[in-house]
Amino acid sequence: MPLPSGVQPEQILKAVKALLKHIEKQNAKSNSLIEEDELIYLQVSLKKTPQHTRKDKPLRIPVPHSLYDYDGAEICLIVKDKQGEGHKAAKERVRQEKLAKVAKVIGLSKLKSKYESHEAKRNLCAQYDLFIADDRIIPSLPKLIGKKFFQKKKQPIPVDLTAKDWAGQVRKATEATYMFHTGGTSLSIRAARSSFTAEDCAENVAAVIEGALQHIPRKWSNVQALYLRTAESAALPIYQELPEQSTRISVGKVETPAVLAA
Repeated sequence: MPLPSGVQPEQILKAVKALLKHIEKQNAKSNSLIEEDELIYLQVSLKKTPQHTRKDKPLRIPVPHSLYDYDGAEICLIVKDKQGEGHKAAKERVRQEKLAKVAKVIGLSKLKSKYESHEAKRNLCAQYDLFIADDRIIPSLPKLIGKKFFQKKKQPIPVDLTAKDWAGQVRKATEATYMFHTGGTSLSIRAARSSFTAEDCAENVAAVIEGALQHIPRKWSNVQALYLRTAESAALPIYQELPEQSTRISVGKVETPAVLAA
């Protein structure tokens, strides 16, 4: 689905550059010797809340530049553990296929017992960049992983572990971002990293906009606004449709928020 006339690639690039400049200034102000690699989010404001959406199954949106293909990225794999499909067998499979980014394999029974407390769930959520899980156990996970996973949008991504090529399944999971339905009118989707070039960020943002629209009922007619932000920054508008006027404004015609311009 093409971008609307109100959103052009050059406008997305302009917004990305403004946000990256803000991140650079914030890093310069901090005393940390290690520069933070921040996630950049596309925030989508909808006119009406989508109905009948599953919150336990993230929606896959392919991106040209992986958010997880960097040194230090770690993945946790959650597997079935009955009828010979235990975590020990899965760990051996991970080793054989040289899935280096899969740093942890957890069986479903161990998830129930070892990570029962709220603190254990919070610690697990914070420990890994991405969680993937056998798609056959996805419906069982919401009650086991706790609210923190949903708040941080780290619900496990379904992968087909009946497939012969686990490496291909993991690669497919990492070459995408994911859209999580919240039950409200605001969607926040990981789009890029601050370590990316402005051009790579812009390409990912465009891909996320186009991909997200595939999963939104009534497509563009249900979109009120699009913004870019980090977890800490103000939201920078790249598309807005004013409620009382059918007037669309783009980043080229919107004043950059003071927090970003500072």
